[in-house]
Amino acid sequence: MKKMFAMHIYSVRNFLFPLAGLLAFFLSLLSSCTRETDHQPNIILIITDDQGYGDIAAHGNKIIHTPNLDDFYGESVRFRNFHVGTTCAPTRAGLMTGRNCNRNGVWHTIGGCSLLNEREETMADVFSTAGYATGMFGKWHLGDTYPFRPQDRGFQEVFYHGGGGVTQTPDFWQNDYFDDTYYRNGKPEKTIGYCTDIWFDEALSFIDKHRSGPFFCYLSTNAPHSPFNVPEKYLDIYGDADLLPHQQRFYGMISNIDENFGILLDKLEEWELEENTIVIFMTDNGTAAGIASDRKTGRTYGYNAGMRGKKGSQYDGGHRVPLMIRWNDGGWTGGIDIDELAAHVDLLPTLAVLCSVPYNPTLRMDGISLAGVLAQGRAVPVRMLVTDTQRQQWPEQGRNSCVMESEWRLVNGDELYNIKLDPGQKNNMADQYPDRVKKMKDFYNSWWTETESEFEYSHIKIGSPWQNPVILTCHDMHTEDDIPWHQGFIRKGAMNPQGYYSIEVAETGDYEILLGRWPFESGLPMREGIEGRKGTTSTDAIPEGSGKIFTRAICEVEGVQKDSAQVDVSETGTIIRTTLTEGRYRMKFNFQDGSGADFAAYYISLKKL
Repeated sequence: MKKMFAMHIYSVRNFLFPLAGLLAFFLSLLSSCTRETDHQPNIILIITDDQGYGDIAAHGNKIIHTPNLDDFYGESVRFRNFHVGTTCAPTRAGLMTGRNCNRNGVWHTIGGCSLLNEREETMADVFSTAGYATGMFGKWHLGDTYPFRPQDRGFQEVFYHGGGGVTQTPDFWQNDYFDDTYYRNGKPEKTIGYCTDIWFDEALSFIDKHRSGPFFCYLSTNAPHSPFNVPEKYLDIYGDADLLPHQQRFYGMISNIDENFGILLDKLEEWELEENTIVIFMTDNGTAAGIASDRKTGRTYGYNAGMRGKKGSQYDGGHRVPLMIRWNDGGWTGGIDIDELAAHVDLLPTLAVLCSVPYNPTLRMDGISLAGVLAQGRAVPVRMLVTDTQRQQWPEQGRNSCVMESEWRLVNGDELYNIKLDPGQKNNMADQYPDRVKKMKDFYNSWWTETESEFEYSHIKIGSPWQNPVILTCHDMHTEDDIPWHQGFIRKGAMNPQGYYSIEVAETGDYEILLGRWPFESGLPMREGIEGRKGTTSTDAIPEGSGKIFTRAICEVEGVQKDSAQVDVSETGTIIRTTLTEGRYRMKFNFQDGSGADFAAYYISLKKL
């Protein structure tokens, strides 16, 4: 049930569950899962960003302080062989849909490949249709424009930041984790406080409002993703720890999450929601900074549970993550360990069964209902999962791949590991088990052939009554060039990606297109620079920014239609007025300098008049 990046699942139903004791546990779970309660169970799904399996004290980390997560670990069903994607957006796409990221258009975190295809049905769609109150708080990272925003995908109440993290290009200008401006149902709203505290406070407000239930609360923190900005008091916890400075901040961010998690659990008890609320804790990929090496000395600091790889890796350290589930009324308690292979794509079908919610997917699913299969005593599937790290414009067969079956891992098509015997994946056993290598490789090739039929870019809609104007950022440009996906890169203005946007014009008509070098909410003229800010012991530095001198602004549609306007660099942007015809197009937006060289517009507003 935890995160699993570009994972893909296959089931073989001719094998019985190997652990009789565990089967007995789930058979006993059947009666408790299906017995009558006052109402359907509530759901609180918490997913943190870049926190790995080893970044919890209960998993053997002797440095980190996570007392509330440790207590919860003792009260939960723990999935110890649970996998997600190797990076943020692909995991979230699989979690929300029960379908692997390559199927649903999210095989990257930027470049127009982090937008969840419009055809997909989300977890929020399913539970909202079934009468649940649905709320989403924190990180979305599946699209910032219609029809990809969380409020377009089944969530009734949302409060979130832009892009894949606070401080990224689509996020509100100059956010830095403290006293930021976030989006409530698409409208900017100023806050006071630290980002993680804000997300938990908003979630608690939603839960309090919907105490009578049932509700589905999706609480997705941006922490401990970089920049590693944290209140001093959490950094002080690790002042004497044997960690690199950035790791001390990373660990401090996790301790802040842990403190907020404890407050949430206490509130559930106070509000008498503890018994019939399914509480899930997971993360979205392997650790970003829980383990790190000093470049000068080569010494390694921190802890990674003995695994090979970190965030972005096809080895287990990149995609094996914690999954803890507690549901007192359902019997999901007591510190039970599940060692069978499971994945983030299983959460949607599993929760639908546990909550007796109608769910009849029309697209091919990769996830299975673990609760239904196990509780009904049927044969448990032996399954193969595929995870890969694509991070490019179009998926490529064999790229950074891992095929998993129980304790076996086939990495890059020619490396075979048994993680029970060799958790650090140091000993390649491919020569010893050629038949197993062939079986897993054949599965991968068959899986790829079937899956690639669904590869498709998502199209940003303009001219729709659901959002007008639409603000684009270079974060979503289709290009293999380096993209300034972070506001630090925007400030420097050095990157000049050349590419296009996949646009769907919803209605024929006249449009006003505004091209900007700076985000429009900044109010900065294009030629003007901006001061930076020095870092502190607990926050990153912010670079200064330089202005640009352009002469013309150009909008190009499919390489045929081209409109332009003269630039006044004392203004915040340049307006181009044009007529667009309903349909799907590749559109480009550039400035030109005095020599006629193109420079990408970092921000674009498209408004139907």
